[in-house]
Amino acid sequence: MSAISYYTAEGLKKLREELDYLKSVMRPKASADIAEARDKGDLSENAEYDAAKEAQGMLEMRIAKLEEVHSNARLIDETNLDISKVLVLSNVKIKNQSNGMEMNYKLVAESEADLKTGKISVTSPIGKGLLGKKVGDVAEITVPSGVLKFEILEITRDQSV
Repeated sequence: MSAISYYTAEGLKKLREELDYLKSVMRPKASADIAEARDKGDLSENAEYDAAKEAQGMLEMRIAKLEEVHSNARLIDETNLDISKVLVLSNVKIKNQSNGMEMNYKLVAESEADLKTGKISVTSPIGKGLLGKKVGDVAEITVPSGVLKFEILEITRDQSV
């Protein structure tokens, strides 16, 4: 049994698009590659055929995995989330108390985390440490390099369109 994972509307859309692409574009291409390799003669000594079959197997494994993830995906209903404390989908402005540096993060599901765009997972050490905190609270977060203290400066949510 696979674990339920939570997605934003954007994250769920990306998951569906990738699954559709693999099924509608890559699967027929894999079949065509196998047919082309089969036409080249003796299958017992045909490395191109073996490679095409292996690629197809890997593709089918990826499709099966995405279908499993998709079947266990749940859309997060942002309307019922408390905006007074840090929860999944919160935009959080924090201040590192040791160096005064301010940072902005959005807490998202693990599958949507992307540090380059400021999205951190709620299962990451910082994400876990921020969950449930309110403006003015100080989160003490244990990371590999020690303990970091972050003051919660602001909590906001994206406005639904």
